[in-house]
Amino acid sequence: MATEPGRIELTEHELREIAGYAADCARRVLSIFEQSVPADPRPREAIEAAEAFGGGGRRTNALRQSGWAAYRAAGEAVSPPAVDAARAACHAAAAAYLHPKASAHQVKHILGAAGHAARAQELAFAEDRHIAAGTLEWACRHAPAAVTAVLGRLPAAPPGGGRVGELMRELDAALRGRGRAHDATG
Repeated sequence: MATEPGRIELTEHELREIAGYAADCARRVLSIFEQSVPADPRPREAIEAAEAFGGGGRRTNALRQSGWAAYRAAGEAVSPPAVDAARAACHAAAAAYLHPKASAHQVKHILGAAGHAARAQELAFAEDRHIAAGTLEWACRHAPAAVTAVLGRLPAAPPGGGRVGELMRELDAALRGRGRAHDATG
């Protein structure tokens, strides 16, 4: 099936797999946020909404609003690790809104939760880059086939974005390498 110029193919199944993956990445650092701001349920609610969509639920305005609520929670958090943990939750909900555009910006919808999760853990462990590397390794190992398939249809992760952008680019390169290795053997 041919697509319009500037657009990629994107199935509902792929979108659900990507949202579920993003939720898994964000859930790994939810405790960092909750230890810092125990009374704020917004990141947890965003992750749960992304998980519900990934599991077959509808893509509703409530899902979108939960992502924005997690974004606001990040803006109100004082602890830098908690900020990135809440941003991971925001990106998990936003993953459900990946667009079928052949744009490097769309890579952020796929890998934003993982990038912020890696940064949250790195910050929680005194800027230990080995911790972030371990988080990215986990994210690479646990990425479903839909993640690498859709990344293969998009340009590479864009430049910029500070340390989180750097982490997303590292994960993007690793996943694309995994996809090429699978194509060569598969």
